[in-house]
Amino acid sequence: MTNLSTKIKLYANREIDFLKDVRLQDNSDGKGVFIAEWNLDIPKPTLAQLDAFEAQATTVENNQRIIATRKSLYGSWEKQLEEINENGIDSWKARIANIKLNNPKE
Repeated sequence: MTNLSTKIKLYANREIDFLKDVRLQDNSDGKGVFIAEWNLDIPKPTLAQLDAFEAQATTVENNQRIIATRKSLYGSWEKQLEEINENGIDSWKARIANIKLNNPKE
């Protein structure tokens, strides 16, 4: 199950400020997260409209996790530059390519 916020971003087809544009709420009553406030200039979506984005939202969220994994494996820019300086650009390129190969996006 994907995050409601991801589905809302896909529905709106833009970045959302979840403090100003759309406010989500969970009352801890077992019903889950819902839209408490809608301040966009497009109609508030129904649950069915948002559920239509489930597969696309899953891909987006999976790719976000992969990107985070890649970033942690790449290391800081400083470490990468040090690696290039010490081992050469080809060594660095090979390591980066291997990270991408082992952590593919959908």
